[in-house]
Amino acid sequence: MQIIVQIVLILAVVLVSLALMRGGSNARHLAIRRILLVLFALVAAFSVFFPSILTSVANVFGIGRGTDLVLYALIVTFLVFMATTYQRFRGLETSLTLLSRRIALDEAVRPWDEQN
Repeated sequence: MQIIVQIVLILAVVLVSLALMRGGSNARHLAIRRILLVLFALVAAFSVFFPSILTSVANVFGIGRGTDLVLYALIVTFLVFMATTYQRFRGLETSLTLLSRRIALDEAVRPWDEQN
């Protein structure tokens, strides 16, 4: 039964990693993101098959259990995600503002172009 749970967890990690690997803003950002995702997938798979090693690593950092270490890593990852999402949102907001201004100027009625 344990091997089935391990296989399901590994498949979940692989599918999430593949889903996150899609997209990106530039080549450098995409390369860094893919490297981090592959590293995450390897560490996640390793921790599924060897949970006692994860607990040992947690003990090195002064954390009681490996699951607590995973929770802390998840919190940090979530904060990084929130920061990058905020930056992306601000960039989109700026682009939308510039585009709106451009459209307003392009569609403005010019008195010298009107025909009476």
